[in-house]
Amino acid sequence: MVDTMALLHGFTRTSRRRGGATDAAPPVSVALPGDDEVLLDAPDDALGPALLGAARGDHTPAAELLAATRRTDAWEHRDRYTRRLAAFARSRPEWLDTWRALAPHDPDALLVDAQRAVDRAWDSPARAESLREVSPLLTAAARGDDRDPVPWRLALDHARGARAGHTCFEELWEAAVRRAPHHHGCHVAALRYLASSWHGAHRECLDFADRAAQDAPEDSLTQALPLRAAFGYLTDDYGPEVPRERLEAAADRAAALSARLPAGQSWPAELRNLLTYVLIRLERRQDALEQLRLTGPYATSFPWDRDAEDPLGRFLEVRREVCASVASGAPAAGSGAFVPASGRPRSGRRGRLRSGDH
Repeated sequence: MVDTMALLHGFTRTSRRRGGATDAAPPVSVALPGDDEVLLDAPDDALGPALLGAARGDHTPAAELLAATRRTDAWEHRDRYTRRLAAFARSRPEWLDTWRALAPHDPDALLVDAQRAVDRAWDSPARAESLREVSPLLTAAARGDDRDPVPWRLALDHARGARAGHTCFEELWEAAVRRAPHHHGCHVAALRYLASSWHGAHRECLDFADRAAQDAPEDSLTQALPLRAAFGYLTDDYGPEVPRERLEAAADRAAALSARLPAGQSWPAELRNLLTYVLIRLERRQDALEQLRLTGPYATSFPWDRDAEDPLGRFLEVRREVCASVASGAPAAGSGAFVPASGRPRSGRRGRLRSGDH
């Protein structure tokens, strides 16, 4: 019998004490989980059993999970689950290959397979050509369930990687928003396409993100789209300056959304990790500490993997710096990526990271 807890720990990474690191941050008024309690990219209670089943070679829990997201129109969860299952299938493909063989027209299996194929092609040295070769699989996934926006998010990602023209992209975008006008994943894909096509046009990207957020329901993750645009600006040296007030407004909107979402759960963790990152860049460490409180023990690779090989270690390092800064009332020291040695960057931007992601 497979030890399910041991398997589950295989999908998350807990922090480890690093040699000689015994200095603790000064106490602050917010109680945070200990370093050894923090998990990286932890699955939620619904995804965990599906991953455990896949690890055993059983696709049934994943099939039931994704079928449930279609029945309930839970498109944001479906998008997230598809990404995680496809990532797992890249290293452990047997369960997905069996699923595809047994149910070749299953819309859920087609979707995970299409995501896996796009991810694989994206990492190819001949990216554009490899992506074009997976187009038939994308078409099949899109035909699986006509209500589902997730294949269209995938098609938007595919179009960006294949360097599709604006006309093609606009057609895909219209098809996506017809199915789900406020789907966060599709909006992120569109924002990335704009950022890639109009490199340095950060004001235009913020304009797009602001309009989308204003139109979205208050509990929609698309409320945080301006935060994504602000992050794009803060991690790119290219293009004209953006007024700091716009970056502040993007962070404020995302913080309002974060406050409406449940605390200490894994599925809002990426929003809160990204918001923490941006708030630190804006020198709002007390607000960053509040996001660390809300996210609890859940660290996510994005955005910390943008400037570190060890995103969990980077998250813990930043968390200690924020706690120390808030406790002392002084800026945190020792992090060149977040706090410059002297002076203040032009227009309030902090140190730079790599740009561009998938």
